Amino acid sequence: MASTLLLIFSLFFTFVTLTTSANPGFILTVVNNCPYPIWPAIQPNAGHPVLERGGFALAPLTHRSFPAPAQHWSGRLWGRTGCTTHANGRLSCATGDCGGLLECDGRGGAPPATLAQFSLHHGHTDLSSYAVSLVDGFNVPMTVTPHEGHGTCPVVGCKANLLATCPDKLQVRTPQGHVVGCKSACEAFGTDELCCRNHYNSPQTCRASSYSEFFKRACPSTFTYAHDSPSLTHECSSPRELKVIFCH
Repeated sequence: MASTLLLIFSLFFTFVTLTTSANPGFILTVVNNCPYPIWPAIQPNAGHPVLERGGFALAPLTHRSFPAPAQHWSGRLWGRTGCTTHANGRLSCATGDCGGLLECDGRGGAPPATLAQFSLHHGHTDLSSYAVSLVDGFNVPMTVTPHEGHGTCPVVGCKANLLATCPDKLQVRTPQGHVVGCKSACEAFGTDELCCRNHYNSPQTCRASSYSEFFKRACPSTFTYAHDSPSLTHECSSPRELKVIFCH
């Protein structure tokens, strides 16, 4: 009898182990393929929890994985570049800075910054929507890759390094003259038309500009202005992983 119970327990333990390993749960992975450090930052939309304290450092050619929220969650992720840690513990970044903090804790980042946007666990088939936006400008190449999802699950983003081709009027430079960011036209010029504000805040009046077309030609699967094509937001059913990759 004891040996039978032992066998049953052993089989049950094996089954649970295999089931657990075969279904590890939904995870988010951030990969730094750049030859320089990146400081990823995460900002939830209102009412949603902060993930990974809102930010962390990621050395070149390393990655960090963490569990995705089990319930509906929406927010954005971006990479901060050119960051320096000061003696008082503050972190200042050339792009994407979130108030001088390593852990942004819900704060947004200073443009220009390439953004990954997410809406996880929505709809009756457990959809995860994701997109890469250059509406706030560009600071680092970024893509989002889903794994093991169903339905519309393409790789999206911007693999091109737009710092090398950024128009002069959009460039953000360090004191040494290095281009570290490429502003949006809204950030550079601040007009209602380019920012899609007031009279221009509708799909009928908010139009692409020559500046947004610069981003679109280089990275067609990204949003480049406020009312860009909604078809660029993809809905992938039950992916096992969403992987954000900086540089390629």
